[in-house]
Amino acid sequence: MQPDWTHMTRVFGRIGLLSFGGPAAQIALMHDALVSREKWLTEAEYLRALSLCMLLPGPEAMQLATYAGWRLRGVAGGLLAGLLFVMPGACVIFGLAIGYVHFGNLPLVQAAFLGVKAAVIVVVLQALLRLGTKALKGAAAWMLAGLAFIALFAFGVPFPLIVIAAGLFGSLSTPPQTPAVPGAPARTNTPRIIATWGAIWASPVALLWIADQAFLLEVALFFSKLAVVTFGGAYAVLAYMTQTVVQEFGWISTGQMIDALGLAETTPGPLILVTQFVALLAGYAQGGLGMAVIAGGVALWVTFTPCFLWIFAAGPYLDQIAARPRLAAALAAITAAVVGVILNLSVWFALHVLFGEVATMPGLALPIPDIDTLNFWALILTGLAGVLMLGARLPLLLVLALMAVLGCAISLNGLT
Repeated sequence: MQPDWTHMTRVFGRIGLLSFGGPAAQIALMHDALVSREKWLTEAEYLRALSLCMLLPGPEAMQLATYAGWRLRGVAGGLLAGLLFVMPGACVIFGLAIGYVHFGNLPLVQAAFLGVKAAVIVVVLQALLRLGTKALKGAAAWMLAGLAFIALFAFGVPFPLIVIAAGLFGSLSTPPQTPAVPGAPARTNTPRIIATWGAIWASPVALLWIADQAFLLEVALFFSKLAVVTFGGAYAVLAYMTQTVVQEFGWISTGQMIDALGLAETTPGPLILVTQFVALLAGYAQGGLGMAVIAGGVALWVTFTPCFLWIFAAGPYLDQIAARPRLAAALAAITAAVVGVILNLSVWFALHVLFGEVATMPGLALPIPDIDTLNFWALILTGLAGVLMLGARLPLLLVLALMAVLGCAISLNGLT
């Protein structure tokens, strides 16, 4: 029996409002709501859907919500569930970004951000440990993680190339096998779905090109590319995104990028909403509040519209996709490489939070910190955040609030 729209709106709205803590917490929250309480999906259906979403680029938790809505009430249900998962966090991000551009440079606000940044180092490390435990099974997985780290950390190899190389390695290293579930897919017009949602995705980009809006077109094209290569969650592409928006485009500074991640951690919804924050800051620098709103909207559109395309096109083939050994092997290889990518991100963030100056070795991408610029208070706060999150296992939002207060206290006492 299909749930009515009011009931669906209430359930998925609650998921969207309470989806703090990253994909692991969000997936657990949805399991409790959709499998345990509402019984809209069986355990097996939920796990197969999760496997599909992990195979696809983009935020897996948002795509899982979209798939559940699609299973219940078709395309309209998928749109309802996906939008309710994203929009609460998007609204919060918008408010935080506008507040940040007006008050982010105040000394006390910067002091609070010192504590938040220290906590973010531990958050990324926690994600690394969680994923590494699951992904690094065997020598090949460790090799892929190590090579991915070296490629990014020392040589600055573009993230999309690492994803492609790891996927090819995993697929080609698996001998051909007969799919375990050869059943026919659900009836669907896949070419029409792809054409429709591809046009929906591309239309604003084409309009920006026709209107000769160079900056907004650059935003649209870059975040569209991110939407295609975001395997392994937002942490996997943050270093690549930072390298591009800071060094190549010059939209924001390294410090602003770290602040963006810290604020994105405090909001519900997928962490990849950090793209909206970055676009808002870049737009504000380009043309004030109006340009900020448009740039943030463009980033949201090209980041999340593809998620609906992937789900509506691939959803009917769920059983067939989940049973393909080569696809599973490609995903496992990409996930192993992503461990190295997140390790690079963890080290990169730590260096830029703990040291005032970080240079780059000539001819390489290898970062070299100036030891004399070490911020001892940042080091102490990072250690404390590690104790609170990894040792005491306090909730993320509580730790972020505590660290912000401690950062302010250090500043008010003239210790920085």
